[in-house]
Amino acid sequence: MNRKERKSRILVVDDEANIRYTLKMILEYEGYIFYEAESGWQALEVLDDHPEIDLVLLDIKLPDLDGLKVLSEIKKRPYPPEVIMISGHGTIEMAVEATKLGAFDFLEKPPTRERVLLFMRNALEARRLKSAYHDIKRKAEKSYQIVGQHPLIRNLWQEILKIAPTNATVLILGESGTGKELVARAIHAHSSRASENFVQVNCAAIPEELIESELFGHEKGAFTGATERKPGKFELADGGTIFLDEIGDMSLKTQSKVLRVLEEGEVQRVGSSKIVKVDVRVIAATNKDLKKEMKEGRFREDLYFRLNVVPLNVPPLRERKEDIPLLVNYFCERFSEENNFRRKRFSPQALELMMKYPWKGNVRELKNLVERLIILTDKEEIGPEDLPDYISQDREVLLPDLRKVKTLKEFKEEAEKNFILYKLKMNNWNVSKTAREIDTPRSNLYKKLEQYGIKISAGAGEAVALSSEEEEREESPNSTGQDGR
Repeated sequence: MNRKERKSRILVVDDEANIRYTLKMILEYEGYIFYEAESGWQALEVLDDHPEIDLVLLDIKLPDLDGLKVLSEIKKRPYPPEVIMISGHGTIEMAVEATKLGAFDFLEKPPTRERVLLFMRNALEARRLKSAYHDIKRKAEKSYQIVGQHPLIRNLWQEILKIAPTNATVLILGESGTGKELVARAIHAHSSRASENFVQVNCAAIPEELIESELFGHEKGAFTGATERKPGKFELADGGTIFLDEIGDMSLKTQSKVLRVLEEGEVQRVGSSKIVKVDVRVIAATNKDLKKEMKEGRFREDLYFRLNVVPLNVPPLRERKEDIPLLVNYFCERFSEENNFRRKRFSPQALELMMKYPWKGNVRELKNLVERLIILTDKEEIGPEDLPDYISQDREVLLPDLRKVKTLKEFKEEAEKNFILYKLKMNNWNVSKTAREIDTPRSNLYKKLEQYGIKISAGAGEAVALSSEEEEREESPNSTGQDGR
């Protein structure tokens, strides 16, 4: 018996003291933690006090509550233990009823040591697998979380919660990388179909000659390479949700068949004359302008109107830049946890630069960058110097607002001020380091700071002593009052 099984907690519920004593001897010898109860109500009280119990051995005939009633009450709990029913005079009907109520197995009295241990090990293994499944599901749900507090995201969530309980077809529109899949999964998770399959199909990734087979399935011998019958994605999603991503890339021929599924709820496998009925909610997504595609004859008008029952627009990241710190924090926590890294953070200066970047790849681009920096950066705090050049040296950051300047002189001064501020931030407000980097004497940089009213708070700037060579250079005639350009 492994270490995890030795820690398993078992509750024995039986009104016969000798049965409880016998099972106690067996279980404690095997290293299990033993609890007991002689009635149904007492059993429920023990479970209230010890919700960590993994398995209940439950007698059907009890002095107060019927064992099946106790079983029913146990299964109403958030994380119920497995239950093995015990009976000295059980019937097949009783065993069937117990199974329907959620009992793992049915054990006859008198319970022998070998059968008790075998049934228990099977039940505990089933519980372990369920626990592992719930852990995986919880991590998956965390991976598909929609993060953001911007009004655009809050409005999107409100629409999702309104749409989800219905069976309406949804068309999700948005640029690549905005999180259209997350929206589709959120709709499914908040619908009455949440316990059924969520099947995703990337229409752009499947070759034209295979997409019909993928969506609708095929019969053995339907085409070269079809060595066995294969159900399609619509059949696999029966009772649940199918997500047709990048539907704008689907061929006109396939579009007509998808329209039939939407209108009739019927699919026909490739190579078969048989019609299969399916109950599937369809969610589609695209980054294309479907109205333009229709005008140019690449997308069916009837399918567009059938899909566009409820349209949802996912905003690009540049329209909700206030969410960038939240997203960065979320990705930092997630990737650090997944890779067993010490938790890292981004400095305010780095976040400020990231909020000014246009993020053409949207949240996907941000996610990939955060993951890369967490892996490659050794420091606990990721600063501006760790960001790639295309972000940390974004020229758009340095340009003055043209609406606020009236003369060429004002433009030059504003651009110079922005440039100096940018370089100071990049160098953690170290004046000497900044002066060297922009190739100007330190004394000249101080004059510029005074000219533009840039103040460096105590302890934030100068940290590097000048060498004698630098001091001589500072005192040279060229460094007094010159521009240094």
